[in-house]
Amino acid sequence: MRTTGRGFSLPSRLLHWAMAVLILAMLCIGVGMVATVSPRYLALLSLHKTIGVAILLLVLVRIINRFIHRPPPLPRSMPRAQHLAAIASHVLLYGLMLAMPLIGWGMLSAGGYPVVLAGAVQLPPILPHHAQLYACLRQAHAVGAYLLLGVVLLHIAAALYHGMIRRDGVLESMTTGTPR
Repeated sequence: MRTTGRGFSLPSRLLHWAMAVLILAMLCIGVGMVATVSPRYLALLSLHKTIGVAILLLVLVRIINRFIHRPPPLPRSMPRAQHLAAIASHVLLYGLMLAMPLIGWGMLSAGGYPVVLAGAVQLPPILPHHAQLYACLRQAHAVGAYLLLGVVLLHIAAALYHGMIRRDGVLESMTTGTPR
């Protein structure tokens, strides 16, 4: 594991921002899916599934990258409660980034729906067809989406707090890679 006195590594920053865009897109697409009964629903669903698989693959790469390129330490001036909140929120974010695509894939499998990506590429079902399991996973996926939205909003608020109020280099370490 490498750690430097610098901010986040370039691969870490690229993965962070790519996933940020994809996750925000997924949340918006999800809202669009549940808010429409138009023919656009199927197009949104197809896009949602494809981006979900991309997020699943990227989070796995991101986890490996995090072991290779350790994040820089948090500022020593940060209060202990904020330090613990930062750790807890990152664990929750990583957990949700991993769980949400798997719950969605499992939900579709339990509902008997194929997970078709581009063209004829189709993922195998990961759960047996089961209506009650489908309903349970559908509810879990919805609750997880709200939880993910809440944690993302807190993450953005914390980044802005560090960048605009504390000015402690935390935000800059992820935007420009400058030291904390």
